[in-house]
Amino acid sequence: MIDIKLLQHLEGYLTEQRKEKFERILSQRTKHFTVATEDVYQLHNTSAVMRSCDVFGVQELTIIEEQNSKEIDREIAMGAQKWVDLNRHHSVKEAISDLKHKGYQIVATTPHENDSLLDDFDVTKKSCFFFGREMSGLSQEVIDEADCFLKIPMVGFTESLNISVSAAIILQHVTTKLKQTDVDWRLTEEEHLEKRLDWCKKTIKSYKEIIERFYEA
Repeated sequence: MIDIKLLQHLEGYLTEQRKEKFERILSQRTKHFTVATEDVYQLHNTSAVMRSCDVFGVQELTIIEEQNSKEIDREIAMGAQKWVDLNRHHSVKEAISDLKHKGYQIVATTPHENDSLLDDFDVTKKSCFFFGREMSGLSQEVIDEADCFLKIPMVGFTESLNISVSAAIILQHVTTKLKQTDVDWRLTEEEHLEKRLDWCKKTIKSYKEIIERFYEA
C-alpha cells in the first residue's frame, strides 16, 4: 500500500505545473497493452521502442536478453527510461510465463498464414506485442507460444520495417482504437498512486534524505 501522507509530502516539493503534468499523463497511461523485445542487438532500437511506449502511453516494456544484454541509450530514449517500467528477463520461456500470468495474450508481430492485419486486430484483448531480432525476427519459441499473429500492411518493394518503426506504428494504431472502446484500459487507482510516488522520487533531488527526515519527524 502507498503511504499517502508521504506522497503528499513529496508532491509538496513539486511545482503545480509538474503535478498537473503528472496527472495529465497518468490519466492516459495503460497496462492493457505492453511490448516485448527479444534479443534486439542494436541498442538504439530498444531505446527507441521505449520512447514509443512513453509517447503512446504504454507503461511497461519487457526486454528478453538471452544473448544480448545492454543498457538503455539515454540519448535515444530521451528520458523515457524514467517514466516507462522496464521488465528484464533472461529467457523467452520466463518472459512468456510472466506475461501470461498477468493475463496478456502473446501477439507475434510477423507475417504468418494465420495473421491479422493491423486494422482488423481486436484491441479489447489484453495484449503483449512481441518484436524480434533485427535480422532473424522472432524465435520459433515465441512463434510456437503466440496466441495470434499481427502484421502491418505494406505495398512497396520493402517487405519489412525497422523494429522501432513497427512498434511506433502498431502502438499508435492500437492505443488510438482502444480509447474508442468501452474497455477499462486506464491504470488502477493503486497503480496510479504507485506511479505518482515513483515519479516524485525520480524528479526530486535528495529524495532519500527527504524521506528519512519525514519518517524521523
